Amino acid sequence: MEPRKRPEYVLEVLADPTCVKDIVRGILHTIFFHRYFPSMRPSTLEVLDLTLPVVADPELETLIETRVGQLVRQLSSTSSLSGGSRGELGVRFFEKRRRKSSGLGGWLTGTGRSEEEVCWEVWKLKITLTTPRTESERMTLLRAEGPALQRTAMSIVKIVNRDKDHIPPITTSETNPFPYDILLNPQAEYDGKTVSRSVAESKADIEQGLSSSNDEAPEPAARDSSYQQQQLEMLKRTIEHVHKVDD
Repeated sequence: MEPRKRPEYVLEVLADPTCVKDIVRGILHTIFFHRYFPSMRPSTLEVLDLTLPVVADPELETLIETRVGQLVRQLSSTSSLSGGSRGELGVRFFEKRRRKSSGLGGWLTGTGRSEEEVCWEVWKLKITLTTPRTESERMTLLRAEGPALQRTAMSIVKIVNRDKDHIPPITTSETNPFPYDILLNPQAEYDGKTVSRSVAESKADIEQGLSSSNDEAPEPAARDSSYQQQQLEMLKRTIEHVHKVDD
């Protein structure tokens, strides 16, 4: 039997410095609301006049706050008056599987009975932080962020309602059958072939993430002329969209 194909979904996010934290937080909670299967108490979050769902789980909320905080610090440290900055968050969902037995030696050492977590879905949030240069640009961007966030939320709903065949069966009675992680700038991790991890590695990743909220931001990305041109083009498309809405 061929293994299930692991889908990857990319969400482009445009935000200004005053709203980026709430926007990214709202998008992450919207993703997890549709991928967090344990029973939970309904909760919501108001972002730019939109009501978004919230997963009221302390461990998940702490991880989201930590990663969003790290992202905002990175974007702030790499932003420039002429362009802005970019960052990425990755969300991965795993299923637990028993490792294939490595023979008699594996049983003797205990590795033949260990579990591994195999990734079955990836979400990539590509965030562009735009710093308006004039008051007019600032107001235009603020008016465009709400409709843009609404489209992103609706895209998530459309995806989760359309793509269901790859979701693994629930074979455990644990509270959360599908472990997860959130990575800052995960490109190197995704470019490699690491699609599974041991349960011990999973716990270590979470503990490291929760304890590194005060880590220094990564080195600033290069801001060449082509990047600044992309920033201007994105802002131009945003302004054009607002004009269409007004018409």
